[in-house]
Amino acid sequence: MKNIFVCLVLFFAVGTSWGAKAPRLGGAWQGTLRVGAVRLRLVLHLRRQPDGAWAGSLDSVDQGAMGIPISSIEFTGTVLRFASAAIHGSYRGTLSPGGNTISGVWTQNRSLPLNFHRMAKTAASAKPSNIGGAWQGEIVTPQVKLAVTYHFFTTALGLRATMDVPDQGAFGVPFSSVVRQGNRLTLVSAATGGKFTGTINPAQDGIDGAWTQNGNTFPLRLKRAALPARRPQASRGALPYLQKQVRFENAAAGIRLAGTLTLPPGRGPFPGVILIAGSGPHDRDETIFGHKPFLVLADYLTRRGIAVLRYDKRGVGESQGSELTATTADFAGDAQAAFNYLRAQPEINPKEVGLIGHSEGGAIAPMVAARDPHVALIVLLAGSGVNGARLLVEQVRALARAAGLAPANINQSAKRERRLLAIDAGKLQGPRLDMALRRQLLADHAPPARIDAMLKTLELPWLRYMLRYDPAPTLAKVHCPVLALDGSLDLQVPARPNLAAIRNALVAGGNRHFEVKELPGLNHLFQPAHTGLVSEYARIPVTIAPGALATIYAWIQRQWAAGS
Repeated sequence: MKNIFVCLVLFFAVGTSWGAKAPRLGGAWQGTLRVGAVRLRLVLHLRRQPDGAWAGSLDSVDQGAMGIPISSIEFTGTVLRFASAAIHGSYRGTLSPGGNTISGVWTQNRSLPLNFHRMAKTAASAKPSNIGGAWQGEIVTPQVKLAVTYHFFTTALGLRATMDVPDQGAFGVPFSSVVRQGNRLTLVSAATGGKFTGTINPAQDGIDGAWTQNGNTFPLRLKRAALPARRPQASRGALPYLQKQVRFENAAAGIRLAGTLTLPPGRGPFPGVILIAGSGPHDRDETIFGHKPFLVLADYLTRRGIAVLRYDKRGVGESQGSELTATTADFAGDAQAAFNYLRAQPEINPKEVGLIGHSEGGAIAPMVAARDPHVALIVLLAGSGVNGARLLVEQVRALARAAGLAPANINQSAKRERRLLAIDAGKLQGPRLDMALRRQLLADHAPPARIDAMLKTLELPWLRYMLRYDPAPTLAKVHCPVLALDGSLDLQVPARPNLAAIRNALVAGGNRHFEVKELPGLNHLFQPAHTGLVSEYARIPVTIAPGALATIYAWIQRQWAAGS
């Protein structure tokens, strides 16, 4: 789920100075944003800098999103304006005569009332809790085992918490109420209708309790999450190649993207590839669950003589634009801009530049290659070959099967998903779409408290585009060499239906220069896995299986050799 406040990135704050007689603005301010049935508590921090300009940050307390940077602030008379490029939101409000209230409107896709009230200094400077950090446990039901992670953090409003259930694709689910009385904890989640009660042990390394939901109660013991060990594939010591921080323009979108170009030693010109990330707000390393797959892949290829460009997705890191409002087609435009930039570099052989896309990037790479004959090759890592609606249904089936659900429950879940996605992929727009989706969610007994949040996700432009998009016609137009890889334990883009569809589309288009492989025992990230469940990702020390890295490199080398 894409929350209202996501894509945390660093921006330098700029502001407009004002005279010494202006009302006092600095300090912490508390407000509540109401989005349908969802209530999000916010804390606005404002401070005046030595040069007289203002800087600040925003906390979305219930989502655990702290320190969201404010990129611009203006305070003129009694009117406050600020914007956060990180979350593509802006605010305009008026300071009350007494200087204790700011009344205004928050704009982010739509406009909503938002008033801030000045906080007392003691509330704004709460001490960190001794249970802060991540805690892990497992909910065991007769049908399934679910790994969960609770995150506790201290805010200006006191102790807060969020919950991750990776096997259900749920991350950062806020607890609407967090009450601690001595060593007793009570956490209530309005979003899920669930409740956790537990007791912190004297050593403060365990919380013994129970999770209650839908009238059922299950034991749940939480333990402090161990700090991740250094990944064995992380680079150590001086690098034997050059790293350049680069920027390039997507002129059509009017945005500038930022990334890292790694160049092998020597004079070149070198063959090169661009790495294209999957769905979500990924940075240039495609950082996920403590892993940096693109950093590992770039390091591996550059050490073997291939230049690599990897970049922050739009709206992430140092790249401009909005990740929240973009579709796969928009990201394809960014990839094209990266390709044009790399081919123009003097260190690069313009006839030997390819694309490597992971997950959604595996759908983006064919989009670019189908329209640009200069693309020398593409590598699809867990790329989809079927349309988005079918892909999501297959994903639901695969995840439920791996989690141990009974076949009848799996089929029921798949039918619910198919009904909902059929509506979302249709022609309805605006209020009519909202009404149709709401009726279906209620008919499928979705928790009423979660429906507004679910609708926000279902109506995202990215998802609606993905549900309609069929990659097969695009793949049929790709005539450069293609390598398509997927892991046999990939539950997000199941290997067999997608690899078969990719093969069929390439054959239909007359492409004979391709290789399609299912790699045994690997998951969606190409890690050696046991079940393929998302909950394993962080626990697996290896970021990308060495065999997968070797397969990618050997195939690319064969294509360069064949073309020379």
